[in-house]
Amino acid sequence: MAEAFFNNIGTKIETFFGGGDSLPWTDSEMIASCELEASGEKAAVSGENSDGIMRLAWALVHSRNGPDVQRGIAMLEAALAGVGAPMQKREILYLLAVGQFRAGEYARSRRLVDQALQISPDFRQASALKKMVEDKIAKDGLVGVGLAAAAVGVVASGIAAAVIGGRRR
Repeated sequence: MAEAFFNNIGTKIETFFGGGDSLPWTDSEMIASCELEASGEKAAVSGENSDGIMRLAWALVHSRNGPDVQRGIAMLEAALAGVGAPMQKREILYLLAVGQFRAGEYARSRRLVDQALQISPDFRQASALKKMVEDKIAKDGLVGVGLAAAAVGVVASGIAAAVIGGRRR
């Protein structure tokens, strides 16, 4: 019973500090598969935004590997410049927001997800991501406030110890 209690507390702490996002993760095997598919499509249809290239960008921004996420962001930023269709733009903005979220760039992620929601206000995935981003920003703010309070406490304790030590002499 005690073990279950401590496991539950551990999970809550991990969720609080780790983010606990519900976005899917990809692995290197999935990325390699998407790279193969995208390279075949690039050769067949040069210059177009193909489904395979978008799947690769999706896999990259959902990776646990930071350089993969950055690569996905770069691909999506390049693709965004040439997009005209609103729904395709919405998807790219959403994936860019996911990438920025995974990269820890929460303000950018929020801006991008807001742009996607302007195009399509009923976009449920974007709404869910926006909530995750806002929760993460709030949690980071709370942790920052807690760290600042702890630092003030340590400094105040040091000053009090110095004053008390000075009086004893």
